Amino acid sequence: MTTKRTKYPSESLTLMNELVLPNDTNTLNNLMGGRLLHWMDICAAIAGQKHSNEIVVTASVDSVSFKEPIRLGDVVTLRAWVTRSFNSSMEVLIEVWAENIPRGEKVKCNEAYYTFVALDSRHKPVPVPELVPETEEEKRIYDGALRRRQVRLVLAGKMKPDEAVELKNLFV
Repeated sequence: MTTKRTKYPSESLTLMNELVLPNDTNTLNNLMGGRLLHWMDICAAIAGQKHSNEIVVTASVDSVSFKEPIRLGDVVTLRAWVTRSFNSSMEVLIEVWAENIPRGEKVKCNEAYYTFVALDSRHKPVPVPELVPETEEEKRIYDGALRRRQVRLVLAGKMKPDEAVELKNLFV
């Protein structure tokens, strides 16, 4: 097995644009939530693949709330990047923006953290490159990733609450 080189968040940055068409909307002419989640999963997976150079599968999605409606005719811009890598998994932050081009309005509608696991050709988890944050913002998000991971593991029953040291440190 070869050691994979360290990577920076900007190396996984993925931008994706979609136009909201009538087939993407509900009866209120707003983008259906399921369609948005589909686009988010694709964009975030591409970021994970760029980081790991492997096929990735979605392991979890943190809570997703829909802050602003995305309307028929809006251009949706999805921006995703790896915020931290662990052994075979990566946390990916994805931001969603809706833009009404004729009106010149752009609003952030959504953000979520996705977790992906890198797999080899036999569908077994493989190690991913370490991630090194560069900016202060990247470092802040990177530091919070361990706490978010522990919350995910506790909620999934894969970690006992008393083992979540990073979370306990917030309250002690």
